[in-house]
Amino acid sequence: MMSTSCGCKGIRTCLKCEADETKQHLLQKNELIHYDFTYDPVLKSAVREEEGGTRQCFEFPGVLLWENFVSEDEERELISRMDQDVWRESQSGRRKQDFGPKVNFKKRRVHVGSFSGLPSISRQLLVRMSNSPLLASFKPVEQCNLDYDSLRGSAIDPHFDDSWLWGENLVTVNLLSDTVLTMSLDQGWGDMEQGKVRVAVRLPRRSLVVLYGEARHRWKHAIHRKDVHGRRVCSTFRELSAEFLPGGEQEKLGSELLDIALSFQGAPL
Repeated sequence: MMSTSCGCKGIRTCLKCEADETKQHLLQKNELIHYDFTYDPVLKSAVREEEGGTRQCFEFPGVLLWENFVSEDEERELISRMDQDVWRESQSGRRKQDFGPKVNFKKRRVHVGSFSGLPSISRQLLVRMSNSPLLASFKPVEQCNLDYDSLRGSAIDPHFDDSWLWGENLVTVNLLSDTVLTMSLDQGWGDMEQGKVRVAVRLPRRSLVVLYGEARHRWKHAIHRKDVHGRRVCSTFRELSAEFLPGGEQEKLGSELLDIALSFQGAPL
């Protein structure tokens, strides 16, 4: 179930609204010098092949890549269940389904609102996640499904996820197509201080990726338009920060949100 309008606001654009003359000035971007690396999940490093066959690399901590996290049959079932619900228009050609509390990040306010929990089909995914030592105690309180399509020019600009409400681990399941998660550091790195450093993390179809530590807090992440091929759907799961956990200032609210989330009775907001 999908609408036909565009959800872009401010400086965000998609292929539909870029046809509007009033948006043309937003397409003129001055790209800084940049240094491109590729993430090697075996070495856990960012690697760059230079002219002359030399290799430049540095450690890149904070990424966990789990290939074939779901099977082909599970992927079909997940997409079928999502498509039974409404996809709402979002920024930059994306569509979304939110399962989580109502949040005003600018005013740092969070309310239960009409939040009824994570979707029932996600229960099996969380059980599987717990098999990883990194995610053994992972308890998400929000799930955001995003629908990308190359026909809409879908993308998401480089950004940091909030760290006031959301905790250490950002967990995403990538469905329907391969893509690239681009990590970027605006102020440079080491002797590359005069430009932007980018690290391409390749996400295979049906894989799971976790961002934590430096990759979560120091590096921005993005999905560029050129890396969306056909339709791509992802589910991102977010846990609570320490402020909302036992011993935190808002532990009571956090406990309530977790009880609702893990009832697995949710419908998209």
